[in-house]
Amino acid sequence: MQERHDAPLAPLTTFRLGGPATRLITAVTDAEVVETVREADRTGTPLLIIGGGSNLVISDKGFDGTALRIATTGFDLQGTRLELAAGENWSDAVARTVDAGLAGVECLAGIPGSAGATPIQNVGAYGQDVSQTITEVVAYDRRTDETVTLTSTECAFSYRHSRFKEDPSRYVVLRVRFELEDAGGLSAPIRYAETARTLGVEQGDRVPAVRARETVLKLRAGKGMVLDPEDHDTWSAGSFFTNPILTAAEHEAFLARVTERLGADVMPPAFPAGDGLVKTSAAWLIDKAGFTKGYGSGPARISGKHTLALTNRGSASTEDLLALAREVRDGVHAAFGVTLVNEPVTVGVSL
Repeated sequence: MQERHDAPLAPLTTFRLGGPATRLITAVTDAEVVETVREADRTGTPLLIIGGGSNLVISDKGFDGTALRIATTGFDLQGTRLELAAGENWSDAVARTVDAGLAGVECLAGIPGSAGATPIQNVGAYGQDVSQTITEVVAYDRRTDETVTLTSTECAFSYRHSRFKEDPSRYVVLRVRFELEDAGGLSAPIRYAETARTLGVEQGDRVPAVRARETVLKLRAGKGMVLDPEDHDTWSAGSFFTNPILTAAEHEAFLARVTERLGADVMPPAFPAGDGLVKTSAAWLIDKAGFTKGYGSGPARISGKHTLALTNRGSASTEDLLALAREVRDGVHAAFGVTLVNEPVTVGVSL
């Protein structure tokens, strides 16, 4: 277990933003993770958990407390059952499952961050999300001071949400267990229209899992969603805003605003979200509100490849980023009456 004081946190995030932590602990075993959390709770020290840093917006002032970087390792594949340590690199783990000929997470290739973060956010992309394959999550329960195993049902997964995100100060994820599919080297059925079009197949068809993964990586790279130290379009947290989910009444009001602003022949994206709810596209909203690719003139700008990514052009501060995020959020609300919600977790700041 490594300990540093007044330690920079910006290098541990994909935004490369944020001030230092009073104390930074790097834990390489589950026992070290639990020990650090227990100590912080016992002494009343503020605690910040860091995995891959791909979903964090940290204040320029940093974090006055203990930052715990989870660097545990462990990839245990038995047949179709996979257990990952929380600190495992997620994108690398996906590649290994595809190399093993298994399906279930191949369309989640290229997503930055650690395995332990995936159930918290119910990470998803291109028609898959981790709740489809997670069977159990092993976590340290700070309230009861014990290690617990939660079933997929107990995780209460929903769109980009979970029990862990609902109560962020209670659980620290240690291990994640998945049930994958042996489909003879084929992928899970392709659910996402863009992926199917790019592959030249119908939605619901299967393709070689290797091909599905490679296609998703190309799609993500084309949108600046694959980390590249030399490309500032990837200095981001991926999608900064979640896709809004609207009630029937909210959707009707939204359509009226679209007609008023863009004309009666314009129909925004709409996807059923259960219980009479409708999900629309945050990227579409941002673009149609006038925030196009590359928008901005300062050190924080919208990606030149995708309107949903806010980026650090190399010299931005966290406040620069938040100013841009607020401008986009407020502009979308003024145009369409829909309030965008940030996907990354904010530390010491708020949108």
